[in-house]
This record gives sequence, structure tokens and C-alpha cells, in this order.
Amino acid sequence: MIAARNVLRRVPVWAWRVMMHSVRSSENSRFNVDPITAVTYVHDVDFVGDGIRAHRLDVITPAPAGTPGSGPDAAGPLPVYVYFHGGGWTSGDKAPLTKYCASQAEGGMVVVNVNYRMAPRFHMFHVLADGNAALAWVRRNIAGFGGDPSRIILGGDSAGGQIAALLTAASFHPELARHYGLNPAVPSTDFKGLVQHCSIVDFSVFFDRGFVLSLNFIRMLLPGFRSRGRQIRRASGRTGGSRLEALREAAGFLSPIEWLDARFPPVFVTTSERDFFYGANLNFIARLREHAVQVDTLIYGRDNANTEHTWQQDFRYPESQEVYRRIHAFVRKVA
Repeated sequence: MIAARNVLRRVPVWAWRVMMHSVRSSENSRFNVDPITAVTYVHDVDFVGDGIRAHRLDVITPAPAGTPGSGPDAAGPLPVYVYFHGGGWTSGDKAPLTKYCASQAEGGMVVVNVNYRMAPRFHMFHVLADGNAALAWVRRNIAGFGGDPSRIILGGDSAGGQIAALLTAASFHPELARHYGLNPAVPSTDFKGLVQHCSIVDFSVFFDRGFVLSLNFIRMLLPGFRSRGRQIRRASGRTGGSRLEALREAAGFLSPIEWLDARFPPVFVTTSERDFFYGANLNFIARLREHAVQVDTLIYGRDNANTEHTWQQDFRYPESQEVYRRIHAFVRKVA
């Protein structure tokens, strides 16, 4: 892992996209071996109505009570777990997360697995608009699948975790919602919990020397930042550091840790010392506790070889199965 970090240090956006494209098809097949049959799948619901794959979601529901494989909680209305895949905002798809989501449906919840538009063609404004549109669809339609629209848990891994956390924060921070032009589809009182897997929740780490991802990951999410940075320099007469300071300030609107307060719902965080965002997750946990937000954690040490970044997607690992058990318990507790 240390060798991998040295190779990936300050990896540019284009290299990340090439790397992720190379593993995407293999992930879909590896992560979905031996599909779970004791759940019901509805694939590719168009939650916007424009026909593009980025605006599709899947709904996975538990088997009806009394059928083989159904759990003790498989009776409606059930809590709703809305999940956003990762991929550094530039890649990824809901399909490799199918078995992960089905595993959570087995635990007695309705699961919604969401796609969204991605960078660099689109920016955080579009990503959050898509997430909000998916939540609006859930609020209107999920009762028809046995879900309770007033008991929603958001979740995600890596970039998807950041999306889930920002959508949660925007529900009770009008300033953040206005920044992205959002009219939150779900009231904050209906968010009962947040699940974070190796999530990008503290953007301050991007500015640390030797961090794995380049600052261009921030720039690509902020349309026109380069031109605005030049304008800031000209207006202030400053050079060099002023642009970096402006980028750091702008990143605050991307960074969930900057929007935490006591109103946040309970949070379940899973990470490991092998994760690129381990430090960011520890910072997030500490800030949650400072605000007296209920936070559950599952943190693995470096000696757990199965816990590389977003290991939770791979059902084969005992560490992943422990994550699933803990998610089921978390949802039962908070929703």
C-alpha cells in the first residue's frame, strides 16, 4: 500500500480516469457474483425523464414477510437507504454496487441505488442537482415500493459519500443550498442517518503535501475557477498564494466537514488505515463528536489487508460482511 501511495501521489485527473476505466468492467462482474435472490430488483428507473443513464436509479426491496429468505423486519413501511456510488466524481456507475445494495435490502430496508452526472463535463452544481432530483423521486414514489419517505438514510462511498453528506447538510443549511441553487427535496427531519464509506468528507487534506490526488480534482468541480482565480489576483494585486487561498476558500463549499453542527443526523463511518482518506475520516469523526452528533465507527488497522479504499463494495471480505451487519444495526437503531 505504501508503494501504491508513492505511485499515485498527486495523481492528475486524467490518470485517475484512465485507471478507473480499466477496473470498472471487472468490478461489475467481481462484485456481483452469485446474485442475491431473496430481494426484488427494479432497474433503471428514469428519475428525471430525459432518458440518459446518469439519471437512472435502481430500487431493491426485501422479500415479502413469510417468503424463504425474508428477514424478521421485512414488513412495510420500511426505512429507505439511498446510496451514491464513488469514483472520484469522474467515473463509476451504480451497477457494481448492486450486490452491496441487495445485501442492505436483506437487512430490512428499501434501497435506492443512484447514478448521477459526472465531472469533468459536469460540476458539483449538476451532481447535487441530480442527487436532489433522485430524492424528490424517492419522496414521491417510494411508498409504492414499501418504503417510508419520512425515514431516509443517505449513504455513499468515496465521492458518493461526499455527495450524500453535502445533500444532508444542504437540508438544514440554507446558505449551502442557495450556493448550489437547491430547493432541498427532503426536509432535514426526514433524514434519519448518514452512512459514510471511505468518504471524501474533509477537503483540507487535498492541500497537504504528498496527498494522493491533485488540486485539479477541486478545480474541475468548480466551473470557471481558473478564470475567477485570475480575476482575484488582478483585483488584489497578489500572486501565487492568493490563488491557493481562493481555492481553499471555494473548497469549503465542497467539504462536508465545514457544514457540521448539532442538527446533523446520526452518522456511521467506516474506514481503515489503508484508505487514502483515513485522515479525512478521522477529522470528520472528531468534528461530529465536537458537535455532540451521534457517530458510530468501524475502523480497521493497516494489518487488515482487505481494507483498501472502498473495500466495502466487495462482499467476499469478512470485513465487508461486518460492515453490512453494522449498517443493518445502525438503520434499526436510527430509523
